[in-house]
Amino acid sequence: MLQSESFETRENRNVLMCLEKDASRVVMDTYGSVQNGGYRSNIYGAENDDSYINSGYGYNSECRGNCFSNGTTKIADKESMFNVPLTIKSFISDFVLVWEVKKKKPKKQKMRSTYQEMEKEEKDTAKMNNNNEKWRDKFMKNLVNAGLLLEKDITVSEKKSIHYLKLSAPWDVLVYYAEELYMRAPLQAQPNPCLNASETALRKLNIPNIMTEYIPNRPVDYYTCPFRKSKLDKFLGSNNHGTYFTNTQRHQIVYEILATTVYGKRKRAEIGIDRLLNEKIFSSAFPLHEGPYELPEYDVPPENLNPRQILYKYWACWSKWYKYQPLDHIREYFGEKIAIYFAWLGFYTAWLLPAALVGTFVFASGLMTMNSNMPAKEICNVSNHYSMCPLCDTCDTWNISEICSTAKLGYLFDHSGTVFFSIFMSFWAVTFLEYWKRKNATLAYHWDCMNFEEDEERPRPEFAAMAPMMEQNPITGVKEPYFPERDRLSRIFTGSMVIIIMLCVVMIFLVTVIMYRGIISVMMYHTGNTILMTQTEDPGSLVQGGAPSIIAAAKMHRTQSQFDDAFTFKVFVFQFVNFYSSPFYVAFVKGRFVGYPGHYGKLFGMRNEDCGSGGCLIELAQQLFIIMVGKQIIGNIEEFVIPKLKAWRQKHKLAIVRGSQICQEPKRWEEDNELIPCEGLFEEYLEMVLQFGFITIFVAAFPLAPLFALLNNWVEIRLDAHKFVCEYRRPVAERAQNIGVWFNILEALAQLSVIINAFLIAFTSEFLPRLLYQYEHNANLDGYVNFTLAYAPHSYIESNRTMCRYKAFRDPDGHLTLFYWKLLAIRLGFIIAFEHVVFLILRLIVWLVPDIPESLEVKMKREHYLAKQALADNQDVYLSEVVYSTAP
Repeated sequence: MLQSESFETRENRNVLMCLEKDASRVVMDTYGSVQNGGYRSNIYGAENDDSYINSGYGYNSECRGNCFSNGTTKIADKESMFNVPLTIKSFISDFVLVWEVKKKKPKKQKMRSTYQEMEKEEKDTAKMNNNNEKWRDKFMKNLVNAGLLLEKDITVSEKKSIHYLKLSAPWDVLVYYAEELYMRAPLQAQPNPCLNASETALRKLNIPNIMTEYIPNRPVDYYTCPFRKSKLDKFLGSNNHGTYFTNTQRHQIVYEILATTVYGKRKRAEIGIDRLLNEKIFSSAFPLHEGPYELPEYDVPPENLNPRQILYKYWACWSKWYKYQPLDHIREYFGEKIAIYFAWLGFYTAWLLPAALVGTFVFASGLMTMNSNMPAKEICNVSNHYSMCPLCDTCDTWNISEICSTAKLGYLFDHSGTVFFSIFMSFWAVTFLEYWKRKNATLAYHWDCMNFEEDEERPRPEFAAMAPMMEQNPITGVKEPYFPERDRLSRIFTGSMVIIIMLCVVMIFLVTVIMYRGIISVMMYHTGNTILMTQTEDPGSLVQGGAPSIIAAAKMHRTQSQFDDAFTFKVFVFQFVNFYSSPFYVAFVKGRFVGYPGHYGKLFGMRNEDCGSGGCLIELAQQLFIIMVGKQIIGNIEEFVIPKLKAWRQKHKLAIVRGSQICQEPKRWEEDNELIPCEGLFEEYLEMVLQFGFITIFVAAFPLAPLFALLNNWVEIRLDAHKFVCEYRRPVAERAQNIGVWFNILEALAQLSVIINAFLIAFTSEFLPRLLYQYEHNANLDGYVNFTLAYAPHSYIESNRTMCRYKAFRDPDGHLTLFYWKLLAIRLGFIIAFEHVVFLILRLIVWLVPDIPESLEVKMKREHYLAKQALADNQDVYLSEVVYSTAP
């Protein structure tokens, strides 16, 4: 049953009633996608008009130049090749190919000796241009043979000309490739489900929800099944050829043709638009945006805005930072892959809110109890009682009271609350991932891409072109391109060696930074400043830059998803070492091999680094603060400024070419060509996954990390939305059922965080030493500072004639005390107990939270039943009659 009589519910009900009355009159954007099922309840009667353009959004794309010219149109302008006239009415331009041709300039002959060189250079250039033109002509001819419609437009200037080739797929081509690409078709409509758990909970509690907002033209949900041309009459809206497919689905089909069309020799893998772009034969290839994103200056009903304007007004605007994202509209315009990313980012950001609240409370509790910290009081009140051993071979002794402020500050990141918070974040990380599985399953079913990668994804064109042989698929029985085991192993070995070499380079830089820090610490001491003298924190981390993440995936993977996952994993391994090496060094290496007076450990003749005056944990907190605040702010500024600079450069470059035509209103394809190419989602995912690692693996050292991550992600969502809507060319819509290998990486980070936090609390924090001292000596920690300071050995005092103290549990002869061994046993026991208890509870959480909600299982069974009936050959099933779903 429908839950309530809200505006949204009434709209869903009205749509279902209209579908029930006459399913053949539905004007649809697509078959099968919940959001792409673009039926609007007020659109009827255009199914027999070929000139009817999808007006489900209340706008005409023809006015912005998204269509071919009316009247008699030649498929292309090369009379020798494409001279077949074709009468069309406003065919939608699905894709645009762009290339530039420079005009030849007469060169003055300066010297006879250089004439031959100039002539040779001109011949080489002419030969290259001829080859490019030959490949381009053959590619376009093969596109025509594949059934595409072509139309050419040229912008001419004094220096060069820009050629725009508009492509369109007719009905027969769309139907053929829809079945080839395993697209899905609608069988029965159902109310669009609510995808936000918080919205459902607040509605049940009758609490006003400021995050919800009515967004016009929300698509209808459908039960779907794989498309079959022979069963076309079984699907809703199949009579409307002009609007049966959405623009995004048309883009997918045209791109499939572009990616598999040969332009040269197949044996040389001269195939596909991607390689043509790499060879600079075409300068760009992109689907067109559906109109401008700028809102009209006059009042327009929201339903009459085009899809891009709706996304801009209700998603990309900064004023919508606290609103739910219109995921259905994002998926309808950009495809499932991009929509899944924004769904995950929004879900992750929402889950950061409780983590930020708990982390802020833990930090505030440490701030309120900072003045009651007995060890800090002793350090501040001992005056000159404790003379500390020199920090370097050329340094003098110093007084422990000089680190009073640092000792107080260190308590903020090293108290009993941080232990609780590390345990909380371990539970938070696993629970977040388990509930994301449920959310992801709901979205995958809702967007008709569940089991897409396993059952429906086709081999990559590059894989098919490079495969040396054909092999029978044991599942389908069809011969497919195949790489022998020997070839795959050689490629795996090559790729692995590249990664190992780059990791070695990173480790070399890390050792260099360690030595750099040692030199800087000595220079700080000799400045005479009491603060700098005792601050040997991580200056190297401020100058340690990220190495470029360019790692070629050498292995040829069969599908695009496998290729992307392998590439992602390889690059992340490199970036993990690159970004996390310095925090790991501070947390677990720095200060462990220092030695003691007279027997200091050395590296290349320099003393090994010791932890700063406040301990290694406060140094780790400083690094995390720089990363979570400084680096994220700089990253957001770059994401805001760099796309605008690139867009300005692109517009300025094309404005010079357009020349005298600059006063004319640019056409849709010219405006889109001025935008910057979409850079994909890899960098966006990488940034967020690295952030997830910092807030889980090292959370014991910096409880405010989730808060800064939350603030950053609120900005990140709008920055990314603005880039995709306003700055980027429209990317080709890609199908995806999940976030791919990134989820496996997140799971690994969540498991790793439990182990790392256990070791961090046991060996880096002062929590266990203080606890053991309270148990054995004094519950109020009186005398704790003196207890942790050892006297320099007699041999060192005799040679240096200086009595000094240093932090260690050693006797006057330099031997480890019994307290040290007791503490070591307690540390190891704590790690074992911590990991076993936490992992046990985590397994319980995984068991209690099912991956697929029960209500979704009912819907899946219902859809499977309808699909079985629709595709059956031995019976006629009347599917136009709409049956309201009783599933919640």
